[in-house]
Amino acid sequence: METLPLVDEDGYGSIFAGTIIMKKSAGILMYRRTQSDVLVLLAHPGGPFWRKRDEGAWSIPKGEYPEDEPAETAARREFAEEMGHIPDGMLQPLGELRQKGGKHVVAFALEGEFDISTLRSNLFEIEWPPRSGRLQSFPEVDRAEWFTLSDARRKILSSQLPFLESLEALGVNSTD
Repeated sequence: METLPLVDEDGYGSIFAGTIIMKKSAGILMYRRTQSDVLVLLAHPGGPFWRKRDEGAWSIPKGEYPEDEPAETAARREFAEEMGHIPDGMLQPLGELRQKGGKHVVAFALEGEFDISTLRSNLFEIEWPPRSGRLQSFPEVDRAEWFTLSDARRKILSSQLPFLESLEALGVNSTD
């Protein structure tokens, strides 16, 4: 279980001695084709800060990784930790971006299946309520859902919208 001292706009971050430590994360944007559409899997962050937020709050399953770990390996590991499912298949690079809080995120597309009823996320601890002296545990992801690309544009963090555009640029929106 990981203790996260402070939260930035994407739910996680650290500040030490007044300096924000820029983190690097890797994640997977899983997608699947139906007869009429392409659906993407997004994760809703757990914890009290996100409990009542919906539009603009969802994210690709992702997490931090050290410099010496390949991004692809980290993306698979983080997906497994946050979703409770080890993703299998070929990863397609979607690019890297910098979120508003400074975190760099590298993402990969993966065509696959995930039963949202099997979601099993790892936990994190924070002091809650603030200044109470009490640590509480929360799941990193409290729910996951499949969205059409148009619905996903409303649900996903605005800083991660380019990942949806990159997915479309790969030509996955064709249901042939």
